[in-house]
Amino acid sequence: MKKIYIILTHTGTTLSKIIKSYTKDEFSHVSIALDVELKEMYSFGRLHPSNPFFAGFVHEHVNEGTFKRFYNTRAKVYSLEVTQEQYQKVRENIEKIGQEKYSFNILGLIAVGFHKKIKKEHSFYCAEFVKYVMEQAGIETSLPELVKPEDFKKIQGMQEIYNGFFRTYKKPQRKMKNLLGKKIVNV
Repeated sequence: MKKIYIILTHTGTTLSKIIKSYTKDEFSHVSIALDVELKEMYSFGRLHPSNPFFAGFVHEHVNEGTFKRFYNTRAKVYSLEVTQEQYQKVRENIEKIGQEKYSFNILGLIAVGFHKKIKKEHSFYCAEFVKYVMEQAGIETSLPELVKPEDFKKIQGMQEIYNGFFRTYKKPQRKMKNLLGKKIVNV
């Protein structure tokens, strides 16, 4: 078994505040990662931290780019066990989208606020992207057609591994026992 990671964030940008105001949800953005360190974290969002008008497929980093610029970003990180085959398909789907020309589906994002679906070919907003990648890999999500970041919390098998400021995220440590039965931390 392998794990993928679903990251919910709220940066406090104007757009994220608008999204939060109509969804009434805690988080306004979702990303998917292939490793617990979140070095392979992807989504659809700002291409340049200071400019919300240029958006698309992004390789995100915890302490770089948009998340560095918006220092008080709140986050919840979840892990989900998947098969080796599903993990590989998630990776392949992300790589394929990263190599092709995809745009940000701003109309689709706005339409969700009005309970409508507008889907453009080769275009995603963050939640559409993560849902697509997971479903194309054969991961059962039971997500609604009009998907929002908060909907990912409801996926069966999700385990919350972090909740707090994104800037302080560290790889969770497992506690192990040494031969004498004393707890030690495995780094």
